[in-house]
Order: sequence, then C-alpha cells, then structure tokens
Amino acid sequence: MSITVIFFLGLIIALIGVIPPGLLNMTAAKISLKDGYNKGIAFSIGVCIVVFLQTYIAAMFARYLSNHQDVVEILQRVAFVIFVLITIYFLLLAKTENKPDIDSHTKSHQSRFFQGMFLSAINVFPIPYQAYMTITIASFGWFTFEKINIITYVTGAAMGTFVMLYVYIFFFDKIKDKKFTSQKGMNKMIGAITGIVAAITLINILMEL
Repeated sequence: MSITVIFFLGLIIALIGVIPPGLLNMTAAKISLKDGYNKGIAFSIGVCIVVFLQTYIAAMFARYLSNHQDVVEILQRVAFVIFVLITIYFLLLAKTENKPDIDSHTKSHQSRFFQGMFLSAINVFPIPYQAYMTITIASFGWFTFEKINIITYVTGAAMGTFVMLYVYIFFFDKIKDKKFTSQKGMNKMIGAITGIVAAITLINILMEL
C-alpha cells in the first residue's frame, strides 16, 4: 500500500473520530468566536501535536497486538459488543441535557496552544480508537507496521484532526443554532459513527472465521 493511501487512511479515520461535537472541537470553535481565528488555530495546533503522539503510541500498541493474534481476536469481539452497546445507548437511551458553556476568556496564543495540548492530553479516546482502527485496516491488508508507514499514518491522523477542528472554527457560527449542534443531534451522530464501526468490526470477525 502506498504511503499516500496510508496518509489519507489516517486522515479520514481521525477526521471521523472528531466529527461528533465534543470538548476539543467545540472549544476550538468557541475560542475562535470569542478570541479570534488565530487563537483558535493556536489551540488546534496544540491539540494536533498531542494527537500525533497519541496515535503513535496507539500504532505501537497495535503492532504489539498484531504479533499476538489470539489477543486481537478476543479484543475484536469485546470491541464489537462495546460499540453495539454504545450505539444503542446514544441512539435510544441517551437523554438530552444542556451542556454548560465553555469559559473562554481572552488569552495569549501561547496559552491557547498549551490549553490545546492539555485538553488533548486528558482526552485519551484516540489511543484505543486508533489502536483498534490500525489493527482493523492492517487485517484488511491496507496497512503494515513498517516505520515509514506508521509515521505516515500518524501524520495523516494529526492532519485529519486539524482539518475537522478547522471546519468547526470556520463554520460553527453558521450552525451553532441548528439541530446539528443540539445534544440530541450529537447523540445521533455519535451513535451512527459507533454503529458503522461496529458493522466493520462484525465484518472483520466474520471474515476471520
């Protein structure tokens, strides 16, 4: 598989993971609205640096797991059950609640950059998500755990995260009052994404039987 394809796989997978409105993308959008575009970009760069490191850790973990296929098979089945339960929860059970507004006082570019790094560091979701997705695309033969491929994939993941934060920064003011950003809409979007991941996981499990 060419490094160009691997780069775009990393970009698309990371982009999908950041689509649902959450702490990082909503904070980037609100910083841009209140403090200006440049500070929103500074925040996003800080986020992406940590995402790069998190994705690299995830890829290393995935490489280790790829050498222990019995463990991978167990984790796939566990992941499938978890994703199905998450999908059911967000589509059918999650209640609509108003989220508190994120405080966004004027700060320097440097402080916004480090704020982005901090919030991204405490958001550990990318590690298990990327570890699982890396193993999945490797099982389809789309990815091998060579150093150049890992670096290419990780770079694509960081860029995909930045692209989605960029989209939120520039379009949030146009969609902030629409259904897309409501708690109900957010729940449906998260449920749809986890449902797709669950379907991919099931296909992968069936192919290995």
